[in-house]
Amino acid sequence: MKRAVLALAALALACAPAFHVGPMPGEPKGSYASVAGARVRFVDEGKGPAVVLLHGFASSLETWETVRPALARDHRVIALDLKGFGWTDRPEGDYSPRAQARLVLALMDARGVKSAAVVAHSWGASVALQMALLAPGRVERLALYDAWVYEEQLPSTFHWARSQGLGEALFGAFYAERSDDKIAQAFYDERNVSERLIEDVERALERPGTVAAALAATRGQRFAEVEARYREIGQPTLLLWGREDRVTPLSIGERLSRDLKHAELRVYPRTGHFPMLEAAAASTRDLAEFLRSAR
Repeated sequence: MKRAVLALAALALACAPAFHVGPMPGEPKGSYASVAGARVRFVDEGKGPAVVLLHGFASSLETWETVRPALARDHRVIALDLKGFGWTDRPEGDYSPRAQARLVLALMDARGVKSAAVVAHSWGASVALQMALLAPGRVERLALYDAWVYEEQLPSTFHWARSQGLGEALFGAFYAERSDDKIAQAFYDERNVSERLIEDVERALERPGTVAAALAATRGQRFAEVEARYREIGQPTLLLWGREDRVTPLSIGERLSRDLKHAELRVYPRTGHFPMLEAAAASTRDLAEFLRSAR
């Protein structure tokens, strides 16, 4: 049995998924910036106090399509594809929340933004919290949707994926499989899982370097090393949560509201992991009011 496992690990390492740098087939027109060792896709629109939008794991800046127009009326809105996702590069290297936070700060530098409110979803919330720890003076306030920020949230497969060989085997075999079932888990009302959404996700999974980057980002999720420091974060924080979220249960939001010094928790009924979609009107209104209150 041991020999079989070692043989599987050796095969997985030999067939390890490859990273990718540079334009990808089908890349849309838009804005790209070379920062922190990656070519980063972003949008920069509107005028006023700056707001930075961060998407979650295996997602992209399209997450914010229902939110951006509302915020851009009163704010300068910057949204980006984090390293390894969307149309941003998938270079070999560090994909931890801390490394992603440095990338976001570098993009802010490139765009001439000294400080901003940071809005994030799911795993993107771990990047936002790292920004607040790395550069507290540059993060004015935080708004976090259904945050993925604690070690207890990691499934067993994420822990197994830390092992060389086994991680490559798991992600090589299963990461791109059954995307429709995975998406359905994130919604309260499965009618929101359209064929177009599934097709968009499947096409994104086919982009070069995606599996390698996802594995690297999974291995970078070592929240046990940092979660005790969340108590140091003092920025006003709004937590927006789907009551029926099966990905990040409400109990996680309640824990985070206790760990952060100045956090308010808003809960949306009949809503899963994407309040900006399933509770679009209410959650966007609450977010806009929270950002306006900074004035």
